[in-house]
Amino acid sequence: MQLHVLRAGTDPEIETAFAAFTQLKAGVLVIGGDAFFNSRSELLAELSSRYAVPAIYEYREFTNAGGLMSYSGSINESYRWAGIYAGRILKGAKAADLPVQRSTTVELIVNLKAAKALGLTVPLSLLGRADEVIE
Repeated sequence: MQLHVLRAGTDPEIETAFAAFTQLKAGVLVIGGDAFFNSRSELLAELSSRYAVPAIYEYREFTNAGGLMSYSGSINESYRWAGIYAGRILKGAKAADLPVQRSTTVELIVNLKAAKALGLTVPLSLLGRADEVIE
């Protein structure tokens, strides 16, 4: 298996990366967690659809926007913890003394509408494991 890393830091670079991806004839796109990408879930889902690219995302917001699937903890939970920690630090706690927090739940969300548009059949074994299936 060959891994290609594509980078984008602007909206036009995202579209360029999708065009480059299709030229690579790779099988699937994994979009990693990044604040820049998190704010562009609709754009990424739309480009995945336009370029017929099966993609897996970090957060359910991408799948809700029309992406194929996501697998991760909750972004809302992460933001909640960030707020709690910011409050503790503002009250005088030292960041180094605060314990590391991690998601307690992980969700698999599958969008069957996106799968159908891509001409993909999602195996029943995967659907059975999904926490949510968007039809």
